Amino acid sequence: MPKDGSTEAGGLAVALEGALKQNGGLWFGWSGKIVGNASEQPEIVQAGNITFAVVDLSQKDYDEYYAGFANRALWPICHYRLDLLQIDRHDTEGYFRVNRTFAASLAPLLRPDDLIWVHDYHFIPFASELRKLGFNNRIGFFLHIPWPPSDIASALPAYERFLKDLGGYDVIGFHTPQDAENFQQCLVREGIGSAVGAGEHQIDSRRIRIGAFPVGIDTEAFARTAVRGEKNALVRRMQASLAGRDLIIGVDRLDYSKGIKQRIESFSCFIRSNPAFRNRVTYLQITPKSRSDVPEYKRMQREIAEHSGTTNGSLGEVDWTPIRYVNRTVGHAALAGLYRMSRVGLVTPLRDGMNLVAKEFVAAQRPEDPGVLVLSRFAGAAHELDCSVLVNPYDAEACAAAIARALQMPLEERRERWTTMMKRLQTNTVEAWCGQFLACLDGEAELQGEPRRPRERGGSLPLEAAPI
Repeated sequence: MPKDGSTEAGGLAVALEGALKQNGGLWFGWSGKIVGNASEQPEIVQAGNITFAVVDLSQKDYDEYYAGFANRALWPICHYRLDLLQIDRHDTEGYFRVNRTFAASLAPLLRPDDLIWVHDYHFIPFASELRKLGFNNRIGFFLHIPWPPSDIASALPAYERFLKDLGGYDVIGFHTPQDAENFQQCLVREGIGSAVGAGEHQIDSRRIRIGAFPVGIDTEAFARTAVRGEKNALVRRMQASLAGRDLIIGVDRLDYSKGIKQRIESFSCFIRSNPAFRNRVTYLQITPKSRSDVPEYKRMQREIAEHSGTTNGSLGEVDWTPIRYVNRTVGHAALAGLYRMSRVGLVTPLRDGMNLVAKEFVAAQRPEDPGVLVLSRFAGAAHELDCSVLVNPYDAEACAAAIARALQMPLEERRERWTTMMKRLQTNTVEAWCGQFLACLDGEAELQGEPRRPRERGGSLPLEAAPI
């Protein structure tokens, strides 16, 4: 996080910062810096009514906690990839050690009536560590990635410890009912928790609430950005370079859970099966690099680039490059404009907690002539955006058929599908998501109740944000 206390322009970070701006409070997390001797004393930056408290990590802590356990054990397990699981005792110990250190750093800043909202897989033991320090605050946890069935989750190192640590929270939220159900089954199967009511479980002496809280976006704001994005210089250059061809777009962080290689194969299959579309469409895949210090990601970056090049070599023509593969970040406004001009949005992860790209693509469309969303049934967004063209991302031929269907879909059907999805996005906004979770955490709303704003707590509403 920059020293001025500003967050990066990511959807989640912006959403959480927006919630804090409304209620006031504390944002605590990693500073983004790796230093020789990390101090437990957080650096404090005041920005309006938000206090940013950030701490550094040592190289050892970063390697074991983040690059090691979080991304080579937790991430693959939660995305159903047992084959990529890396178990290392030092990494496991480092993960719990850093959470203990973070809790100790935050402790002096907490007040007895503060609500604490912990985010994502980096901080699963955080509440447990705060409880050990004597804090009885209401603490909520939200997992932004999937939670797998017990047969897969149980392969996680220190599995039972994780389940018990999660019992330190008062409310645990997931994106989908399926993820919430998977977690509840893990508790029951291991004999760690027992159901005591709808969405409630007893773990030792604690009664916790477990539910689905699908995250939204700032729908209207993103729609306005997309309208302005049509005039963006990059968008205009892209439009001119298409020379009348239809644009198919995919936007993903470089990660094996996103199914990018399978998507390229599906596009290749589409062109081969539908020769009439040769030289009539362009597929733009925007894939910023991520976690380049993790070996699996370095290898994947090379493989996807090679696969894209091979596809262009076999299908391309002198005046037509079928796939444009961009390995860098595109600005917010330009990206919204690119969504708006696209005939098809390909969002086909192999497994995803939610996937806000799907929601942004829908919000960016022209109401009078919307594009079509082709969406993986294994993305959390599929539970809400069921008027998209749902696909199995492992089935290249079925995905190819879905692309063809999307490109040929009549205007009336496109409008009908888009209208239904847009209404849902306008109802379940990111503000509604924050309000519903915090009201539940504050004991003011049922799990499936109407979204409500949290009551004021003396201008302090601490959030423990995911560090990376």
